[in-house]
Amino acid sequence: MSVESDATRIQQRQMSKNLYLAKLPYQVEQMQKVGKEYMDDLTERDQRIMFGLVTLTHLADSVEQLDQDTESLKSRTGNCEFATLKYQQEDGLNTVLPYGLRRIEATRTLTTESTAVLMPFQSQEIQHTGGIYYGVNAVSHNLIICNRESLMNGNGFILGVSGSGKSMAAKLEIALRALSGKDTIIIVDPEREYGPLVRALGGEIITISADSTSYINAMDISAEYGEGSNPVGLKSDFVMSLCQQIMGPDGIDARAKSVIDRCTANVYREYIKSYQGDPPTLKDLHDDLMKQKEPLAHDIALALEMFTIGSLNVFSHQTNIDTNNRIICFDIQDLGENLKPIGLLVMLDAILNRVIRNRAAGRYTHVYIDEIYLFFAKKSMNGNANSNDDYSGEFLYKCWKRFRKYYATLTGITQNVEECLLSDTARMMLANSEFLMMFNQAPTDREDLSKLLGTSEAQMDYVSNAPPGQGLIKVGGSIVPFVNDFPKDTSLYKLMTTKPGEG
Repeated sequence: MSVESDATRIQQRQMSKNLYLAKLPYQVEQMQKVGKEYMDDLTERDQRIMFGLVTLTHLADSVEQLDQDTESLKSRTGNCEFATLKYQQEDGLNTVLPYGLRRIEATRTLTTESTAVLMPFQSQEIQHTGGIYYGVNAVSHNLIICNRESLMNGNGFILGVSGSGKSMAAKLEIALRALSGKDTIIIVDPEREYGPLVRALGGEIITISADSTSYINAMDISAEYGEGSNPVGLKSDFVMSLCQQIMGPDGIDARAKSVIDRCTANVYREYIKSYQGDPPTLKDLHDDLMKQKEPLAHDIALALEMFTIGSLNVFSHQTNIDTNNRIICFDIQDLGENLKPIGLLVMLDAILNRVIRNRAAGRYTHVYIDEIYLFFAKKSMNGNANSNDDYSGEFLYKCWKRFRKYYATLTGITQNVEECLLSDTARMMLANSEFLMMFNQAPTDREDLSKLLGTSEAQMDYVSNAPPGQGLIKVGGSIVPFVNDFPKDTSLYKLMTTKPGEG
């Protein structure tokens, strides 16, 4: 009404001067146009009128710098005009702070569409209490802080092609956990790349190979073994699985299991009375098998011979490493094919029981398995799976379901997503993971992951030809694009990077 009144007065003055063809001034025409659009928004587009106020507080180290920044800010605000609050700085600061109070009495009208642009919570955020840093939200540029222990289950995967930044993300999480708490950290390292970081953090590196001088006794047992419920019986079941890995699924029948159970009880009979001194070893089990009258017992002892008194006897010695260290890294790069079945079995058994001991002490455990696809059975052309991988894959799947109540999380790291998805076990683990970090993906992997996780094409664009350190993070039901550009001129970066010449 005000604009129309001004336009009418201008036209009347022009007519009184016989200027019948004169046009309205450009500024008045623009005001009429804006006013018409405003009325159309209200009457035709179901908009509403809102009162709005935008207050910005900027700090500088000196008055001169503050004046320069103020002029720069005013010149970069596009069509918006900012006015400096003279003698109202304190009121402006209190308006900006998250008190929910407005101390500046200056508002203007905005439509609901314009007001929505100013809403601070229009993008999805991940900010948990007590969490750790995982990067910056690519949309809002706010920090992504995630507490995996607060999720329905804290298990997860870190996925990406080689060079996309997945190892850096895993190492950063390990470093932050090591420096910010007292949780136990266990790493399975098939490529020998976590050693520098683990040593710098004061951890223990356990090298598992035929010629290693670091020994883990496969027969180690404690009162807490298997949660303290019939530890010898559970250890007997472990030994049966061990023999089955060595002799094959058809090599252990009911008679053989009875012999193994009897001999296992024999070698533990004295030790479990007090759990003092050295526990028995695989060599003691071998000797007890040889004492039995049944020829079957001698056959089992013969199958175990290579791993007890033969060339692969690395697990038949007393443990000579600090398995109670807060940070443990299992280096399995030199684990040969012959030692792999028993090596993985012993290592996974040791990890599970460390988790159980930690739960009894009220301590969280975080397990990281790099190149996790190595642990899953892959189907051959005839549809049969590799039996040597059956137990390790099934073990991990059981841990995936049980670790939540054991105060533990399990993280799988792999670049071969498509190969993992060939395993039904791995596919179920991926589908049931509450935490996922996805870096740059191969085209076939993107399609499979999108179907498995139900992500949109727009979301998967963030993992298509993405630079290193950028991708998608899934936390519960939230999927957020992230950026994590770690500064390269730091000692921590040199401990974590795998690029040649940077470490």
